[in-house]
Amino acid sequence: MGAPFAESAFEGVIRYAGRTALRGVLAVGQITCLLTNSVRALFSVTPRRRVLVVQLYRIGFLSLPVVILTGMSTGLVLAVQVQYTLDVFNAESVTGAMVYYALVSQLGPVLTGLMLAGRVGSSIAAEIGTMKVTEQIDALRVMGTDPIAYLVVPRLLACVLLLPMLTAVGNFAGVKGAEWLCLHVWQIDPAAYQGQIEKFVGVWEVSAGLIKTLFFGATIALVACRRGLRTEGGSAGVGVACTEGVVAASILILVENFVLTVIFQEIRAVL
Repeated sequence: MGAPFAESAFEGVIRYAGRTALRGVLAVGQITCLLTNSVRALFSVTPRRRVLVVQLYRIGFLSLPVVILTGMSTGLVLAVQVQYTLDVFNAESVTGAMVYYALVSQLGPVLTGLMLAGRVGSSIAAEIGTMKVTEQIDALRVMGTDPIAYLVVPRLLACVLLLPMLTAVGNFAGVKGAEWLCLHVWQIDPAAYQGQIEKFVGVWEVSAGLIKTLFFGATIALVACRRGLRTEGGSAGVGVACTEGVVAASILILVENFVLTVIFQEIRAVL
């Protein structure tokens, strides 16, 4: 009994892994097709200004409070952890450089992307998913309107254009919070603090972090739109679409961050 049971369990794990891999490959293919169709629609049909402005407002302006709060709290916590660690080695003046480097190149872009994946990705998936199950997307096709050009392109443009800006705002809030803590609470020498930042953090680190967010923004929009367009099963299906869209976008952001970090490090080594 033991051996057949173990063999059956092993086969079940293999089948589950195979199905998961196939679903992943299928999803990547669908996202690639959606990106291709969106780029084609972008250059063949002018995005409707009103729809684009609404998405810029919803994705950009309404996300500012959570982005600023995330950046500020991350900067403060990072400063506390780094300062108490460096205090052991009497190297408190390097606190600013470490906080700036970690925030602008890694934590700022990733955390902003994850927050937007949760807030914006779920909203996009729910909105398009609701339109799908209520047959509004079919109505758009009947009226001669391309759903990709009308629904996907404005959201894709808004996410790609605004995520670097939101990341910059979050980074600014984080470094200013860390600066206040270091200079006014712990009384670190301002000249040494600023000098270490200028020594270790330059345009490359800031630019690399912001370039990552272009990919993060495209990922959030494409994954959420793809999941919304494939929603089935009424209101319950809309909830599933939101959950799966957020989870998939968050995982892809983490994977992309690793890959892009390695690529940027290799480019920096060559330069």
